[in-house]
Amino acid sequence: MNAPCSAPSTGEHSPLLHLEAISKAYAAPVLKAIDFGLQAGEIHALLGANGAGKSTLCRIISGLTAADSGKMWLASQPYRPREKSQAEAAGVQIVQQELNLLPTLTVAENLYLNRLPHRWGWIQQGRLHHLAHDALMQLGLDDIAPDTLVGSLGVGQQQLVEIAGALSQNCRVLILDEPTAALTHREIEQLFQQLRRLRAAGVGMIYISHRLEEIKELADRATVLRDGKLIETRAVSDFTTQAMVESMTGESTKELQAHTSYRTDRVLLQVEDLSRSEVFAPISFEVYQGERLGISGLVGSGRTELLRAIFGADQAESGEIKIGGKSKKRFLHPQEAVAAGLALVTENRKEDGLLLSQSIRTNTTLSDLPSFRRRLGRLDQTQEFEQTAGIVDRLDTRCQSLDQPTQELSGGNQQKVVVGRWLLRDAEIFLLDEPTRGIDVAARSRLHRLMAELAERGKALVIVSSDLEELLETCDRILVLSAGRLTGEFFRESWTREAIMEAAFRGYRQATASESA
Repeated sequence: MNAPCSAPSTGEHSPLLHLEAISKAYAAPVLKAIDFGLQAGEIHALLGANGAGKSTLCRIISGLTAADSGKMWLASQPYRPREKSQAEAAGVQIVQQELNLLPTLTVAENLYLNRLPHRWGWIQQGRLHHLAHDALMQLGLDDIAPDTLVGSLGVGQQQLVEIAGALSQNCRVLILDEPTAALTHREIEQLFQQLRRLRAAGVGMIYISHRLEEIKELADRATVLRDGKLIETRAVSDFTTQAMVESMTGESTKELQAHTSYRTDRVLLQVEDLSRSEVFAPISFEVYQGERLGISGLVGSGRTELLRAIFGADQAESGEIKIGGKSKKRFLHPQEAVAAGLALVTENRKEDGLLLSQSIRTNTTLSDLPSFRRRLGRLDQTQEFEQTAGIVDRLDTRCQSLDQPTQELSGGNQQKVVVGRWLLRDAEIFLLDEPTRGIDVAARSRLHRLMAELAERGKALVIVSSDLEELLETCDRILVLSAGRLTGEFFRESWTREAIMEAAFRGYRQATASESA
């Protein structure tokens, strides 16, 4: 019988968190004997493609999942949390990629759900409001009232609320899984300021992000996982962006191709004076055949709501939508939009984009079932498999089988299933809301190439992204929404980051000036 593992040295440079030979398997191995160390006062990036095992490793550390084998120590003491509450009691906090807020409760109630201030069994609402206000102010979230229902907030604001909840607690280890995926540049800087403060206070942080420029700016060290194996750990200062990508993928990187515009003079989508009270004012714009039109703006500017209103998922109160020059008052239901050739990749794939308990095949063919019907209403499953397999291969979706439940996939591979559904439908107009959120570097590049292919085939694309760099890289033209108003239109030949950012704040400045007057 082997002797038990000993705890790591308690010397001056001993890690705050130490993992030894951590392994985990589901239907197949996910983690294979991972060794990992986190120092106090360190931001340690965890890198890897979707499915590499990053999130699983973090779930084990935070008590959400048990390892099959291996040992862990926290501050040189044996550490094996059986549930999340035990990890939190030990000072380990996690903010996951998929939100874990309760939409029917207020922001304050979500922030302090398991630690509500009370007396004699009654919740102290005044104290709760005060505590929530202080937690929100830590991230500069003075525009979010503690008594706001979480369900009324956009995904980006919900992400910030969840981060604020983690930061409001004393912790020794903070795990952040894609925390900036839906945040704007200003909000990211606010978050980074707080993370640097925590680092200076001796908190150890594990940071997962596919945005490599964030890793270069923020992290001290980086560990790369690939197919469940630890590839290497280096100081970030010794890691070039190209080396990071090559380490994650195991392949040499290729230079990015120059942007090519496929825009024609034919208008495919025309939006005229579309409005929804208290969300966005009357907005008009057009999208041309072969064009990639970006929509930029701060979280809460109305970008997502505009796409949903165009698609009929939410009801606009006025305005017209024209498809290919044909007038249409408005779509009253998404089914009408789909029939007219529109596709919507939603911002929140977990709640709005997928049937998580259903298979990859079911989710992929869902929007085009009539084409698979045969006599007596039966589905041609052979054709379903063939068509789905082609889409999965095209997007390089990592899965065990086409009948694997979608909820078992990583976040990035779930996103590929959503995109694949509309590729199979062969829609004419693609409304893409945060299409690369949670997708790794290689998959992001692949999706950008796919966008270019769709444009070359004459499709029209409307792309909403909180990542301005993504819009600058992929789009022919960018519109800016600010406080529900269209405040800028920029063309590739003449746009600047500064001008786009100024337009993103313009609506809020105008609103403040009007109130002051």
